[in-house]
Amino acid sequence: MGRVLIGNDHGAVELKQRIVRHLEKRGFTVVNRGVNSDDAVDYPDIAQDVCEEFLAARHAEEDSFDFAILACGTGIGVSISANKIHGIRCALPQNIFSARMAREHNDVNVLAFGGRVEYAEPVEAMLDAYIDSRPEGGRHANRVRKIMELEE
Repeated sequence: MGRVLIGNDHGAVELKQRIVRHLEKRGFTVVNRGVNSDDAVDYPDIAQDVCEEFLAARHAEEDSFDFAILACGTGIGVSISANKIHGIRCALPQNIFSARMAREHNDVNVLAFGGRVEYAEPVEAMLDAYIDSRPEGGRHANRVRKIMELEE
């Protein structure tokens, strides 16, 4: 299968472990850049490290990642941080539908989740919806291009 880069802060250790197990069952190689304890770390640093590694691998075209995942207590902090980095489109899905649309309509390259959030639908199901979808292109590709032009 592919490769996924994941990073988390102290607020999402258990969620990260669940996600890694799920992705590995699906055949992905997962590179973990997150923490494994509840010792406090700053989520902007995690988001920056993961996004920069993701982009560097993509530019090198060797050992690139299919996508990246970030997690903090709510997912909000890492998603805001990630979206400040040129070339990153990060979504914070709250359900299966929004995870699928993040791929099909927005072609996001990073997903964010909250380790302290009680989701109505399992994060694993949201991941599956994202993974099993493809960007639709067409008018959506034009909109993604416009999103990326906002960075200029």
